[in-house]
Amino acid sequence: MKTTNQILSALMVMCLLFSTSTFYAQDNTQKRPEFITATKMYWNKNYDATPAEWRAAEKEYMEKVTSKNEHIVSAGYYTHLFTENSNEILYVQSYPSWKSIEKAASRNAELVKEAWPNEDARKTFLEKLNSAYSSFHSDEIYATMSGAIPMENQMEKDMVLYVRINKGAFPEDGIFEEFESFRKKLTDEVLSKNEFIKAYYPSLHAWGADKRDFVEAVYLESLADLHKMFDKNQELMKEAFTEEEAEAFGKYFEGHGDYLYTAIKL
Repeated sequence: MKTTNQILSALMVMCLLFSTSTFYAQDNTQKRPEFITATKMYWNKNYDATPAEWRAAEKEYMEKVTSKNEHIVSAGYYTHLFTENSNEILYVQSYPSWKSIEKAASRNAELVKEAWPNEDARKTFLEKLNSAYSSFHSDEIYATMSGAIPMENQMEKDMVLYVRINKGAFPEDGIFEEFESFRKKLTDEVLSKNEFIKAYYPSLHAWGADKRDFVEAVYLESLADLHKMFDKNQELMKEAFTEEEAEAFGKYFEGHGDYLYTAIKL
């Protein structure tokens, strides 16, 4: 029989995704976005700007274009801390509907022309902006879920984003209502009571490589809070779940991957 602590290792489903916006302060009264896109990019090794210059350029684009796009709810950049590739960078956006994903791209094109009406200046800025990234990228789309713990205020500094991508097990005796009741209990009696968790966002695969993905993300103040969060979750888990409940919840998952990013405050 597995102990509650061992089960917790399988249940700690913390991503993406999601995101607390760099330009939009979410609160509990705001209707949550329906979809999230996550674009995984890689730094161009020949990029000749400094990190500060990169931030300044992306902030300018965010303020003049993305934040004015009515089809985008939030957006943010996340850089490698502990992932498989040190050149990795994520760009995440959330949308109120599926149709908004398509509308956002054309609206961005309009806003870019408004922000830089001079064609030469626009071309120079965009070429410099895009030169930060290699030509390869990949995209995933996720559907948001209930049970998020929104960040109370906009980010004031860089934070740590811990992402756990679990693989759904789809047990034959599984019942969606049971899964949702356990998930609600985990949110209400564990995650919401953990003072080290500053925000929490769960989501499910909608379009992409693996339909088993159940992705959750948690924002922390620092790397030092990571182990503190785990210890506090174990403590709260013991109080909230019986061994039998933990076993029943655990049957819905098989394997996971853990990732750490710096959530960039532009």
